[in-house]
Amino acid sequence: MKKILSAFLLLAFTFFFSQEKKPMFWQDIQDFKKADQENTPPKDAILLIGSSSFTKWTDVARYFPDKTIINRGFGGSRLTDLNFYAGDLLNPYQPKQIIIYCGENDFADNPKLKAKEVVKRFKTFYRKIREKFPNIEVDYISIKYSPSRENLWPQMKKANKKIACFMKKEPNAEFIDITKVMQDSNGNVRKDIFLEDRLHLTPEGYKLWTSVMNPYMK
Repeated sequence: MKKILSAFLLLAFTFFFSQEKKPMFWQDIQDFKKADQENTPPKDAILLIGSSSFTKWTDVARYFPDKTIINRGFGGSRLTDLNFYAGDLLNPYQPKQIIIYCGENDFADNPKLKAKEVVKRFKTFYRKIREKFPNIEVDYISIKYSPSRENLWPQMKKANKKIACFMKKEPNAEFIDITKVMQDSNGNVRKDIFLEDRLHLTPEGYKLWTSVMNPYMK
């Protein structure tokens, strides 16, 4: 009876720890690792890192047919997540350029968050990149003004402005402003380039992004 009880406790103990909660986005990172094992990442590619605006751009290579692109966007991610997984997002690759789209979810996750905190998070990630790649091109795509998050626009605009100023002073760095091309003739955000969730982009929206990004692509 004692042996049966001991075996049961051992199984219960093993099961408990196997079910231990993994960090947020842990599985996404494992999927990246698996993809890299199955297909060796190309050198001198353009590495996209960020949140769902990149994740959902599954056919990004079609928009930039003459570029080699590695898309490592994972949906819902915040700059805090990019910092947490920095090693996993940077170490496996030897890119010639990194383009970042992230920060929007930081505000959505905490509506009271101030712009200066998001800028601080971005600068932390930028420094991590520079520790690994001191001389490559690093670009940041401005936070888009999604209709579903209009209450957050004021702080997003402040963050965009501060990050733009920071990137302007950095060598081999650019701030890619996609906000203007997403406006109509009256200066209002075009709702027709968003999906029904009023958050993610339609193919037309990505075409607009492409038109702005192209001059910056190495």
